[in-house]
Amino acid sequence: MGTGWRRAVAVAAAGLVLAGCGQSAKSAGGDSIAKLEIMAPADPGGGWDQTARAMQAAVTGAKLVNSVQVSNVGGAGGTVGLQKLTSERSESFLMITGLVMVGAVETNASQARLEETTPIARLTAEDEVVVVPADSPYKTIADLLNAVNEKGKGVSITGGSAGGTDHILAGMLLKSKNIESSKLNYVAHSGGGESLAALLGKKVDAGISGIGEYKEQIKAGKLRALGTSGPNPHPELNAPTFKDLGVELINWRGVVAPGSISAEAKTRLTRLVTDMHASQAWKDEMAKKGWTDTFLTGTEFSTFLFKEIGRVKPALQDIGLVK
Repeated sequence: MGTGWRRAVAVAAAGLVLAGCGQSAKSAGGDSIAKLEIMAPADPGGGWDQTARAMQAAVTGAKLVNSVQVSNVGGAGGTVGLQKLTSERSESFLMITGLVMVGAVETNASQARLEETTPIARLTAEDEVVVVPADSPYKTIADLLNAVNEKGKGVSITGGSAGGTDHILAGMLLKSKNIESSKLNYVAHSGGGESLAALLGKKVDAGISGIGEYKEQIKAGKLRALGTSGPNPHPELNAPTFKDLGVELINWRGVVAPGSISAEAKTRLTRLVTDMHASQAWKDEMAKKGWTDTFLTGTEFSTFLFKEIGRVKPALQDIGLVK
């Protein structure tokens, strides 16, 4: 494990105690963060960029730090930004990360790895949903998976980038029914908008994306939801979870810091993000974006991240993207 991960257990208790004191980053005995830098390892407009700018608005709005700067370093599912993080020496620096990056590290054979960072906090999550056009013959997820098993690549399923959250979920669903990964015909798109157009244009048989991407078309009756990937149901979608299949996947986002930072810097950053999470400014940002609050810090987040890394690689191997 990297330096940041080895340090995580040692300082987590201290970080959580200080984080629970309710102090802002500027009131902690004068040991404050004057300027915070947040990197979104993606181009402007996407989920990571939105998270970085929501953090900027919340931290500034709650007056926790005087100055917050957001930068964008896009490319290769976030691994270009992750590589840049390895040479960052600032102790007031955060990078947005998430499930997509966990997969991208493996599919891109990235030399920089998340194990080399300092985990700070998990922030938000969004469940995935599997949909079909409203007039599709597939009424349930079992119908769709049976068709894939029988017809193989004759059934097409669209989603985001290859190796991303949508692709991983498709692989997990096939595995739950012992369907060979070679039968998966996955049509990758750069975003939910393109996959939605393919679905509505009847160019594909099914689609997978974050609920937010398809929700309005489901409500409008143009798409039918076959199931959602999180632990809790979404009654408004009139679809079950995939619990019966033993499949659970959330598209989470969080923040990490450079692996080289000191224990004191980790404590300051954890306290800052904890205070941000408790602020009304952040709650307003969450409500505006429709995000689910899945806040974790300390050893809980480090453990979660380690488990995600451990389970994503086998999922990518199952669908043939990683050897």
